Formats: sequence, C-alpha cells, structure tokens
Amino acid sequence: MIRILFIGDIVGRPGRDLVLARIPAFREEQAIDFVVANAENAAAGSGLTASIARSLLSGGIDAITLGDHVWDQKGFEHDIVDLERVCRPANLPAACPGRDHLVLEKAGFRLAVATVLGRQFMGPKVDCPFLTSDALLARTVGAGRADAALIEIHAEATSEKQALGWYLDGRAVAVLGTHTHVPTADTTVLRQGTAFCCDVGMTGPYLGVLGRDLQAVIGRFLDGMPRRFEVAEDDVRISGALVDYDPPTRRATRCELTTIR
Repeated sequence: MIRILFIGDIVGRPGRDLVLARIPAFREEQAIDFVVANAENAAAGSGLTASIARSLLSGGIDAITLGDHVWDQKGFEHDIVDLERVCRPANLPAACPGRDHLVLEKAGFRLAVATVLGRQFMGPKVDCPFLTSDALLARTVGAGRADAALIEIHAEATSEKQALGWYLDGRAVAVLGTHTHVPTADTTVLRQGTAFCCDVGMTGPYLGVLGRDLQAVIGRFLDGMPRRFEVAEDDVRISGALVDYDPPTRRATRCELTTIR
C-alpha cells in the first residue's frame, strides 16, 4: 500500500512553521510514503521564494506544487529553474520557466505529480486542464516513466474540479483540488478507483478570512476601500488529504480529509 499526504495551500509564516513543526513526526506516525504540498501562498501569503522552498523541502515535504500566484515573488521566475522538487502549473504557456511535473520515487514506486489551473473565474490564460492532464499522463505513466500519477487542480469552480475528477477516474491515483482555501466535505474514491476532493483546504490561520487578517477583509467588504491583507496568526491548522493507493489493483482505497493542529 502506498500512502500519500497532500497538503493544501500553505499560507505565510504561520502555515510554514506548523508544517515544519508537525509534518516530520506525523509522517512517521502514519507511515506516509509521499508528502506533497501546495506552497503558492507560503511567502507572506502570496507566492514562494527559493529559501522558503528549500526550508519546506528539508522539513519532511517531498514535492512542492504551485498555483496562480506562482510568479508573485520578485525573481522567482529565475529561482524556480534550480528547484528540482518544485513544479509550476502544467498548463501555463510552454515558454514559462520551471518544471511542469515531478516524478517522485520510493522503494521502487514512482509517483508523477502535476498541477493544472482551472479556467473558470480564474485570471491566468492557460491551456485546457483536461487535455493537459491527458498529455501529462501519456508522458509519465503512459511512457513508463511513472507507475501512477497525482493531479492537483488549482481552480475556483467546484464543477470544473468535479468534472476533471470524473474525466480522470481510473487513470490517476487522485485528483485533488486547491485554491479556495476552504476544505470541502466530499472526499471520496470514485467508481474506477481515483481518490477525489474538490478542495483539501489551506494550511494556515483559520481565525481570519482565507488566512488573512479578519478585520481588514471585513472592512474591505463594508466600504470597498483598499487595504493590506496581512496574514492572520491564530488557529493555525494543516489541512490536507490522506490517500491510500494499492498498486496491484491500481485503485485508491482511501481518501480522507486530514486536519493537524
């Protein structure tokens, strides 16, 4: 049995600190083979830096994925080239720097990891996430470079996430959603054996609005005036999905929303 922990969007220093404090022991306790984390909000709530990426990768995380905030930190378009276990969204333009997928290996089992951005209510102009996922599966599992693949969909619309889950059912270990920062109550294993969740939630401070200072966000809704949305600090949690996958049957046997405080 292969066990995978996929961690939702890490938000700012509170999220990073909790990951570094809790994930190594949790990983050992739960006998987790692979830990993958979305860290697109890890640097002050927007984007990622090379130093933060290296810190997370040395603290129990095997791979880092990113989303629509991939280029928010100055100079990261240069740094990402040297970060071997960090991948940008796969359906960005091919000219963008960085890897569009990763292949992780443990005990002879090779897991491909990739993220696609949704196109509904999202800013970046990207290629079709469905066709990009097809191409990724063909280049990894189909080409014998990986034994299975995990696809993250970083998207706003639950309909788009559900549709991709069904589209890849039986072809991916898991289709797991991120971006909205709110965990959904729909973790399941689909009919053909793919683990699925619309959104695994965020890793950061829940005493706020999507990880940001409560009063600043409420104030913006009340009067519409611009404000700095600082990262909140309290009620910090790790939120993610724990997936068990059985290689002989090529089916996930478990998909469970997991919260670590």
